[in-house]
Amino acid sequence: MSWILLFIAGVLEVAWAAGLKSSDGFTRLGPSIFTLVTAVGSFVLLALAMRQLPLGTAYAVWTGIGAVGAFVFGIVFMGEAVSAARIVSALLIIAGLTGLKLTSGH
Repeated sequence: MSWILLFIAGVLEVAWAAGLKSSDGFTRLGPSIFTLVTAVGSFVLLALAMRQLPLGTAYAVWTGIGAVGAFVFGIVFMGEAVSAARIVSALLIIAGLTGLKLTSGH
């Protein structure tokens, strides 16, 4: 269950990052509220997942999901640049997350 909570926390991290971009520096009310709500939800679920998972693993996976998710979101929905180097870098993050998951013992 802790891995599911951690995954959802990571997805919410992507959501609040996208909301933060859309809030235009917290000058737009709707996206600002969305950002704050999803950020709090992400932190709460991360905290719950950390009850069972090691700190380093949970935090690395959470930030990794957020980083790769924001990378993909930016490309797909915001027209950000795609390059071989960026894709390889994202794949390296995924490889590291997979290694942490496989060696965490949970």
